[in-house]
Amino acid sequence: MVDQISQNLQTTDLRPKAEVKNLNFYYGSNQVLKDINLIIPNKQITALIGPSGCGKTTLLRCFNRLHELYPGNHYEGQIILDPDRVNILDPRIDPIEIRMRISMVFQRPNPFPKSIYENVAYGLKVRGGISAGRIDEKVEKALREAALWDEVKHRLKDNAYNLSGGQQQRLCIARALATDPELILFDEPTSALDPIATDSIEALMADLKQQVTILIVTHSMQQAARISDYTAFMYLGRMVEFNQTTLLFNTPTQKQTEDYVKGRFG
Repeated sequence: MVDQISQNLQTTDLRPKAEVKNLNFYYGSNQVLKDINLIIPNKQITALIGPSGCGKTTLLRCFNRLHELYPGNHYEGQIILDPDRVNILDPRIDPIEIRMRISMVFQRPNPFPKSIYENVAYGLKVRGGISAGRIDEKVEKALREAALWDEVKHRLKDNAYNLSGGQQQRLCIARALATDPELILFDEPTSALDPIATDSIEALMADLKQQVTILIVTHSMQQAARISDYTAFMYLGRMVEFNQTTLLFNTPTQKQTEDYVKGRFG
């Protein structure tokens, strides 16, 4: 399957941003991901879909090694990040540096209990070596890219909790963008938002793929169909099918995929 997708990428002049190779993941002795192989096309939106508990979010969190925050978890296999072909699961690689290159936006808006400005500047200050003037420039740039600048430019010192839910999620996106990541992970980013805010976030993601690769977990097949270029269907910790979104939804090659997208289970 992965070889077939690689050929598809070549024929459409796309190239991979990341490649998952024979990935297994364990919560202690419990194996949750089983021999996952996947290609994430560069500057495209790839959606992970599947029923609850199939391993979508577990796979997503492997990309910035969040599982290492809890004892007993461990990986087998590789996630290769281009263009330098680094295995981001290599224990010799600093996970903090990986999280600068691969940002994440969570299911519910999670601004820090700080000002709007400090939320966006946080990652830049952690990285260090950047002047205050340069931080100001990058904060403004990130807020503009997140379509939030015009709404907050006169209140950057206000507490981020004073923003609406949709604004808070765009603030979290700005925070993710500030470190100039190569890949942004979205974990059901609109599930806690109303339809208007959801439309805003989806439009923003469509714009962002011009500059950054996006990998999104979504519980909504309609959302995956609307916004993604490629879709991967997972079931019971395994990768069942991965293809261009229109092909996966319209002409799936696997019976499990067909049953899922047609609502026969899940």
